[in-house]
Amino acid sequence: MSSKREDYITWDEYFMGVAQLSGMRSKDPNTQVGSCIVSRDHKILSMGYNGLPKGCDDDEFPWGREGTGLNTKYPFVTHSELNAILNYRGGSLEGSTLYVSLFPCNECAKAIIQAGIRTVVYASDKYADSDATLASKRMLNAAGVRYYQYEPTGRRIEIQV
Repeated sequence: MSSKREDYITWDEYFMGVAQLSGMRSKDPNTQVGSCIVSRDHKILSMGYNGLPKGCDDDEFPWGREGTGLNTKYPFVTHSELNAILNYRGGSLEGSTLYVSLFPCNECAKAIIQAGIRTVVYASDKYADSDATLASKRMLNAAGVRYYQYEPTGRRIEIQV
């Protein structure tokens, strides 16, 4: 009798890979962020990426970071975490885990907490010192939402299409 293969990917590798693949759908020329929400029993519940709301033509809105107010992407783009939460149509997200390629901002932290997501696994925390991230961590801590940084295994995973 042969034994099972030993080089299969971990749950964290799998779901972070799905989050990063989702981020590749983003039209944002600077930052592509993806999210994947997972149930306690390792089932994918929802996914999202940063982009414009449904029905808004992404050729009709600005994508720049520089400028003022309505001439930038900031008032228009929905973050991947909120998209994943809003995309879920199955009821409660209570007790689920969110995998996300960039640590959630304070606005997304509010939605994460309100949705009942209990764990956040993030790949990058490149804005760790920003007010938005510091506020996010303060709220997540206060609400008892666990978060930790994904630790890459160094394994190269390729998808051929």
